[in-house]
Amino acid sequence: MPVQHGVQLNRAPMIDVLIPAIEKDLSTLPQVIDSIRRYVRHPIGQIYIVSPTSNKIRNLCSRKHCIFVNERSVLPITKNDIHYQSSRWDRSGWLYQQLLKMNGDHIVRAKHFLVMDADTVLIKPHSFIVENKTVFYCRDWSQPEYFNTYRKLLNMKAPRPRSFVTHYMLFEKSKLSALKKKIETIHQLPWYKAIISNINKKKQFGFSEYETYANFMYSKNPASMTLKSSMNKSLNMNASSLKEQQIRNFALKYRSLSFHKRKIYSKTPRT
Repeated sequence: MPVQHGVQLNRAPMIDVLIPAIEKDLSTLPQVIDSIRRYVRHPIGQIYIVSPTSNKIRNLCSRKHCIFVNERSVLPITKNDIHYQSSRWDRSGWLYQQLLKMNGDHIVRAKHFLVMDADTVLIKPHSFIVENKTVFYCRDWSQPEYFNTYRKLLNMKAPRPRSFVTHYMLFEKSKLSALKKKIETIHQLPWYKAIISNINKKKQFGFSEYETYANFMYSKNPASMTLKSSMNKSLNMNASSLKEQQIRNFALKYRSLSFHKRKIYSKTPRT
């Protein structure tokens, strides 16, 4: 049986990992990668870092044995093709990053791939497939507009048993492809154009890749899913300053830590 960091993986299926990132994420990205290798209870094939052109991120990929993917190779559009902003905020890069995640099935090789946000560090063991069921980590609040967009995209109401916006999620390539094909069939548009055109761009929180995929899965076969509380803690500090004892203390109550770097209300350019 495969062993990862001294832990037997009990024939867990191999997964790949995909992390979209920008240079601003370099303050957390090394810890994110290390935590995946330490706490994900699956053999890991490859870790793909999807980023704009960046020598700093390329160097990190080299040091951490990850694969650098230029984000411009992932989609036929760039952030500049998305006009999702107001006089006070710009969400174009935020939406673009979600679309990059949703085309991860064209990047990875494994049947399943874990998408991680570049600001979230795992601090407890995570299994994402248990007894042939996919584990989805959940929280108890979400943004109503996510579900308005879901209904417009898929011509159905989201079942929304809980919120699936928890900074990481396991995707199955064939199911993700089926979701995108259904969106294209309904709208007679490429899936990413359908998403962009169906968002209410007067609202800051117009779309969630995690809510869309997981609710689609739940609508198809809820028995194939196991829902667990995410128990995520948001911190306003530098991830690299965390001591091992602090992590152990946090792990008594939480599964992951998120280190948010910017206020979402400001116009933050994507590098």
